Amino acid sequence: MSGPNDLLRAARERTPSRRAPGAHMSRSELADTVRAWLWDTTEVKYELDGHYIAKLERGAVRWPGAAYRSGLRHVLGVALDNELGFFPPNGVVLTEPEPTPPASMAGAEDDLVNAGDESIALLAFAEESNVGDLTVEQLHADIERIAQSYLRTPIRPLFAKSRAIRDRAFTLLAGNQSPHQSRDLYSAAGWAITLLAWMSVDLGRPDIAESHTRTAWACAEAADQDVLRGWIRATQHTAAFWQEDFARAAAYAEDGLRYNAGTARLFLASAGSVDLARIGSSDKARELLDIAQALNVRPAGSEPGGVFLCTPERAEGLWADTHLAFGDAGRTAEHADRSVAQFETVPYALRNAGSERMARLQQAKARLLLGELDGAIEAVKPVLELQQEYRVRPLVQRLTEVAALSAPYVRSPKGRLLRDRIAEFIQRPGLPTRRLARTDKAPKRS
Repeated sequence: MSGPNDLLRAARERTPSRRAPGAHMSRSELADTVRAWLWDTTEVKYELDGHYIAKLERGAVRWPGAAYRSGLRHVLGVALDNELGFFPPNGVVLTEPEPTPPASMAGAEDDLVNAGDESIALLAFAEESNVGDLTVEQLHADIERIAQSYLRTPIRPLFAKSRAIRDRAFTLLAGNQSPHQSRDLYSAAGWAITLLAWMSVDLGRPDIAESHTRTAWACAEAADQDVLRGWIRATQHTAAFWQEDFARAAAYAEDGLRYNAGTARLFLASAGSVDLARIGSSDKARELLDIAQALNVRPAGSEPGGVFLCTPERAEGLWADTHLAFGDAGRTAEHADRSVAQFETVPYALRNAGSERMARLQQAKARLLLGELDGAIEAVKPVLELQQEYRVRPLVQRLTEVAALSAPYVRSPKGRLLRDRIAEFIQRPGLPTRRLARTDKAPKRS
């Protein structure tokens, strides 16, 4: 299991230092060199330092992110990860570079990594144990509150609470109880871990999300709960999607449709059509889109709601994304407009705030493609006013796409202002961006 990584240390110590001729490369120099290579290669700023290299050499981290592994292989001159002592959990190999942690979890990278490692460590227990010792009514009530308030309240306390529910459920499973109570406890643990996985995606670590979902799946098997299975597949789809592995995302979505899983079926069919459209399987994408639009599903009694509920307005936002991948800006606008309009009729306390924000950005992209700059600015305003704790990684990525589509308008004052406000949102996430609304009427500067 965990132990010193002698292979990585030996590779570093046989690599000559560029700063001190005759000496070997230090941990700090290795980190700096990898970071510089990643910047040159991806134009993404990674926060790698000598302390993290020390963790790798101590064996505290056994499977660093794909970008770090790629950089270390390049700098240390090896072809394979196992030449540096890196071996993936369960043989899973990830190929996409990992993003830097978002500002909403600044300083909490270790928490994310450790939580994922802890879920992996609990996998064997989840597969082998069938016992627990008291009712889980409160655990399920807590899960519902977290799922329904997600992205309307700060993430970090919800992440800590989900983690506590997971640990409490497994503690109870170490006791004595009926098989029915045991299944209920596994269900609670599975939902809590799936929450951790979904949050890990939003916090910029979809690779860690996949670690969580393997243990969540073992819990769903022990609980024999199709609704949980469906939403785990939806979460696995989402983790693969945000690593831009659309083929794998589509496979998760299509497999999830095998289960009688409440509104997860609507999410999976809708999201799967996006994946297939993005990989160029237009006929299959349209077929799955037709299936999604024909579904008449009702929430299952065991669905926690919130992030684990696919409402018609959430589905409309996904359908907008499918048509955007088809290159049909008109249909994108039609579905995005309908999605936002439907969200606005729902009481705020019951809205899926994250999906609503994504739908607004689909509106903005459609408007830009249709030559309607004012409409795009209007759509994006509420997103740019978000406080720091709600600026999750997927939202930032989608905003970057809006900025790219605004390039043809950069010569106009409004177009430049839109790009400036998006850049401010991304680069200075602690400062709410509120100036678009009033600047529209400001006099033009000479």
